[in-house]
Amino acid sequence: MHFSELKEFLNEKVDLYNRPDFIDLDPIQIPHKFTLKEDIEIAGFLAATLAWGNRKMIINSANKLINLMGNAPYDFVMSHSKTDLEQLDGFVHRTFNSTDARTFIQALQNIYNHHGGLEAIFSRNASGNRLQKNIHEFRNVFFEIEHEARTQKHISDPLKNSAAKRINMYLRWMVRDDQRGVDLGIWKSISPAQLSCPLDVHSGNVARKLGLLTRKQNDFQALEELDANLRKFDAADPVKYDFALFGLGVFEGF
Repeated sequence: MHFSELKEFLNEKVDLYNRPDFIDLDPIQIPHKFTLKEDIEIAGFLAATLAWGNRKMIINSANKLINLMGNAPYDFVMSHSKTDLEQLDGFVHRTFNSTDARTFIQALQNIYNHHGGLEAIFSRNASGNRLQKNIHEFRNVFFEIEHEARTQKHISDPLKNSAAKRINMYLRWMVRDDQRGVDLGIWKSISPAQLSCPLDVHSGNVARKLGLLTRKQNDFQALEELDANLRKFDAADPVKYDFALFGLGVFEGF
């Protein structure tokens, strides 16, 4: 397809999948359960962290973790006791276990107590059209508390050539206001133009078939290539095309 044809095709797919009924099939439903900003961003962060594997399993695991937090994620993060953390014992989602869950709760408490919250860290010195350095700095802050080395694998580092799919998906949820009630758009200090597409197996394969990506690995270099091409279609809102790539791959077997 020529550029104009491909843009029209992708825009049609965005329109098809960026709709409220998408929520019921996606982990984004977890932060949608809440109205308080801090509840939304914490629930979203935890759900995005668990977002690998079967989507039904992801949603079930995220709901279980939020339930263990009394369905009040911000209050649990800020007010938990040692006994409260013991409620997380036995939680597991693939390689994410109760040790990781406890570390995440403590790290989030540190972020809200000493760094102004999640939005403040991700938006700190945000400039240009990429947030990879911000993600790297967030990871450094997150793990400044005492923790086991095993937990570090659950937050990717773009500066170590990771596409950081789950964090980029989380940032899409928090930053992008799609006017349709899917992405939550509660963070106003970051522009949607700065977001990167959540690159995974499905979106990567579709992007290659459409000629938007030539690199074979789904790494940071591939993400840069895909981002550059998606910005040609819409520089102000490039990650809206995540809905098109994801929908084509998962729902249409493209």
